[in-house]
Amino acid sequence: MKKLILLRGLPGAGKTTVAQAMGGSIEADDFMVNENGEYQFDPRNLPFAHKQCEEMVKLCMSRSQELIVVSNTFTTEDEMKNYFVMAEKYGYQVSSLIVENRHGSKSIHNVPDSNIKRMMERFEVKL
Repeated sequence: MKKLILLRGLPGAGKTTVAQAMGGSIEADDFMVNENGEYQFDPRNLPFAHKQCEEMVKLCMSRSQELIVVSNTFTTEDEMKNYFVMAEKYGYQVSSLIVENRHGSKSIHNVPDSNIKRMMERFEVKL
């Protein structure tokens, strides 16, 4: 069965590290690069980056890639909705994994603690 794994967690939790151990992932950060190809976070580019991430997943699904891993914060159910719709359309089983920061790491993207706190407060877990 084809699988879609959504890695969820706050900045600095280790999502990218887990994704790399799984063979790599698609993430919105992939689309936060400047003209020199260097990572450059700009909150104004978030809608574009997330749309591009979804489009890349759709492309992979249309090619029947067996395993697709997406690594984003996904703090709310609504942020995952489009992935669930695509998975159903293309016949993918979905698993979401919450990555917790139990190693005391900081965000490599220098996300302010106040932003992380707001993300934590809205983080939804479906039981």
